[in-house]
Amino acid sequence: MKKHDKLSKSELFHALRHQRLQWAGNRRLKIYGTFHCKSGMRMKAENRVFFHTEQEAKEAGYRPCGHCMQHAYKVWKSKTTDLP
Repeated sequence: MKKHDKLSKSELFHALRHQRLQWAGNRRLKIYGTFHCKSGMRMKAENRVFFHTEQEAKEAGYRPCGHCMQHAYKVWKSKTTDLP
């Protein structure tokens, strides 16, 4: 996981251009999603984190975005509501 505010503009551009970072998340809300998500584009840079893989986001305790990842969100939601 890499924090947006800890990366220089050139480092971030290079990592995105070469697809080293595939997912973005909100550090405070613990939500991850795609780079094209309108909700994700509105978040503050100090709250934005990047992940190399979706698995890395899940291991860090982040949940799928309900806007850009509707199917994954529904699966996650059904798992959390089935808990005793």
